[in-house]
Amino acid sequence: MCAQPPIAIVGGGPAGALAAALLAAGGSAVRLFDEKLAWEKPCGGGLTHKALQQYPFLAEAGSESNLVEHCVLISPSGQRVHFHMPHPVAIFSRLALNGLMLERARRAGVHALADIHRERVTRIAGTAGDWQLVTPQREYRASYLILAAGARNSFRSQFLSPILPSDLMVTAGHFIPGHGSPGNRSLMQIQFLKGITGYIWVFPRTDHVSAGITGKMGETSTAELRRILEQWLEENGFHLDGARFYSHILPSYRAQTFETLEVCGDGWAMIGDSAGLVDPITGEGLYYALRSAELCARALLAGRPDDYQVLLQDEVLAELKLSARVSERFYGGQVFGASVLEQMVSLTAKSASFRELMSDLFAGIQGYRDLRSRLYRILPAVIAEGLAGTLRLPSNGSTRSGSNHGSSNHGSEFATDPLQTGMTS
Repeated sequence: MCAQPPIAIVGGGPAGALAAALLAAGGSAVRLFDEKLAWEKPCGGGLTHKALQQYPFLAEAGSESNLVEHCVLISPSGQRVHFHMPHPVAIFSRLALNGLMLERARRAGVHALADIHRERVTRIAGTAGDWQLVTPQREYRASYLILAAGARNSFRSQFLSPILPSDLMVTAGHFIPGHGSPGNRSLMQIQFLKGITGYIWVFPRTDHVSAGITGKMGETSTAELRRILEQWLEENGFHLDGARFYSHILPSYRAQTFETLEVCGDGWAMIGDSAGLVDPITGEGLYYALRSAELCARALLAGRPDDYQVLLQDEVLAELKLSARVSERFYGGQVFGASVLEQMVSLTAKSASFRELMSDLFAGIQGYRDLRSRLYRILPAVIAEGLAGTLRLPSNGSTRSGSNHGSSNHGSEFATDPLQTGMTS
């Protein structure tokens, strides 16, 4: 009897590499294909506390990441708040993260049939149980196919409809050498923007800074996003000498897209960005990439590949669907006479209870499904703390003006630092 062909994984990023490692460790023969293997993908590279808890080997790779314990949020009008995150965010270079994940897959292959091929798959043909994958070097056969090659992979249309422009976001940014970036390495900055469904981010890595901007496709051109970002960076003391520019496209699904989303079919599955598993509010996708890889591998090892859709629906898709429903109101809505973004920054500065909520959101331990109930629980405390903070404000207003948004001691910021006083302002 002929041996069954291995499982083929197209894409060697974190999702594909983790799926390969888990499947190989579970006794399945695997072939992973990626043209670049470890490479510097254009993104922030942040891993939440939730991800580090779920995958401890990432937390143990301390030398590969930069732990960030402080965050500055800046509203579209320039209000700002600097707060401490009890659960740090680990900022990885994607070159380092991808290399780490691929090494785990290689080690799993020492004791199981796992092959990693630095080859570009140019064509996929066949049917479930008998796929043919063609590369410039040769043709391979596979019993099952996992696509983990990003949102724009050319094979998606063979299985599902192409992703619509309204379900995509555009990112642009720079990798800035350490000498070109002011501030400390334990501080990340997020600047929300008026009229743009997105934000500017500054994430310090071990030896450089990833600074970028994101917005919905069709809302603002990539050229305009780049102009806005570079102007902001110049105003905040960043220098682009020696920096590398990047741009990329990521999924940002609408609620109706998540409602009908398919992630697997007869003999195939999609994980990570290929499946569109990115938070439409934050743009965070690494945790969902890793989790989808784990759930897909679990279903395959159990001999029930269709369970992947069910497992993903219960744990991941329900969360992302809620994020998509809230996203439009988050970026463009009003509450108590001001924009949601302005009120969010204001309450983070004035209320310790709200600040704790924001820290838990950044850590990934506060989900969307029970967010409303928590907001109702803390509402009395938020109102009381906000009122106390308002009464403590100086008579000339709640903010003071300035130009440098790169430091917690400059710019338009709340007059009293809640981290220093313990009393909000």
